[in-house]
Amino acid sequence: MKKIVIAPDSFKGSLSSLEVATCIEKGIKRVLPQAECVKVPMADGGEGTVRSLVDAAGGKIIKKRVKGPSGKDVAARYGWLSEKRTAVIEMAEASGLPLVDGREKNPLKTTTFGTGQLMVDAIARGAKEIILGIGGSATNDGGAGMAQALGVKFLSAAGREIKEMGSGGMLAKIQAIDITDLDARVFETEILVACDVKNPLYGKQGAARVFGPQKGATPRMVELLDGNLKHLSKLIRRDLKKDVAKMPGAGAAGGLGAGLVAFAGATLQSGVDIVLEKTELEKFLKGADLVITGEGRIDFQTAFGKTPSGVARAAKKYKVPVVAIGGALADDAHNVFVHGIDGIASAVARDMSLEEAMRCTPQNLENVAERVIRMIQVGQNLAARSRKT
Repeated sequence: MKKIVIAPDSFKGSLSSLEVATCIEKGIKRVLPQAECVKVPMADGGEGTVRSLVDAAGGKIIKKRVKGPSGKDVAARYGWLSEKRTAVIEMAEASGLPLVDGREKNPLKTTTFGTGQLMVDAIARGAKEIILGIGGSATNDGGAGMAQALGVKFLSAAGREIKEMGSGGMLAKIQAIDITDLDARVFETEILVACDVKNPLYGKQGAARVFGPQKGATPRMVELLDGNLKHLSKLIRRDLKKDVAKMPGAGAAGGLGAGLVAFAGATLQSGVDIVLEKTELEKFLKGADLVITGEGRIDFQTAFGKTPSGVARAAKKYKVPVVAIGGALADDAHNVFVHGIDGIASAVARDMSLEEAMRCTPQNLENVAERVIRMIQVGQNLAARSRKT
């Protein structure tokens, strides 16, 4: 093997995707010191996407104080790829569930205003493209807070602007939408939303009923939130002439998916597909002998919208075999074989606690990479002997 592409996701809580790739490279070099190892940090649009694309493109991290989900100032970060004038934003940095404590978990009150502030900052910096991951939200405001930060005004029955920041509960007060002062630069910026959730805006599979409880919503709150999102969708259809209610992904991040399309002209797309395109992975697959990918846990869900499945799909175009390394392997992990992944391996070689496994992740990854390469060599030697006989 002369060329090996290493394209893993991050191992959440342990290492970034670039750090994972570097550890795997060290293990490979124990066996194949002359091999060309091409590291391509990957992600699927969720946590770690900013770091992955910044590492892949040589970008930098921008820090900005914005309004958090409960309205308090928080320190948020986003990625800036200056060569392409692209901003990479994870909405969880400004509006994520980890930013609220138990007493503040109330999607009737939480807002996406801070996410909009990050978008405005990126646009002011000259962004021509924004990649926005919308996982891990604490909100259910249909993107109303985000829209206010962009300049949208929501009007009451008396025709006056509602001054409070958009929230799940505030939506009931809105009687009209005024986009007169919406920042026109928004529509000069391509906004790609990494969204693998297919839920509609409201209803049985909508944002409030499916995701509201994990954000602190009681059964009564869920009913109110669902009705408020339905109310917002009617106003969007009437005032903006856009029908986003049943759009797949509209219910992502408490309806932020719908709001981004309605107020910012965004496009919803598979997160891993966005990262595959922006990292130009396929360019590196040409002439490769092997691809090693991975994530913290490999199970049947790995085959659906996760980094290893996206990498495998790209590799198959070039007939390159794929091995996925997991920090752990679930009992149903073997099901990924029918989805383009040729082999799987666990980074953990013996019984150990989760704490120890996370602490020892670098060494575990180096060791499993060495084991993978040696087992492939065994297979190659057996094949060579079979041909001779």
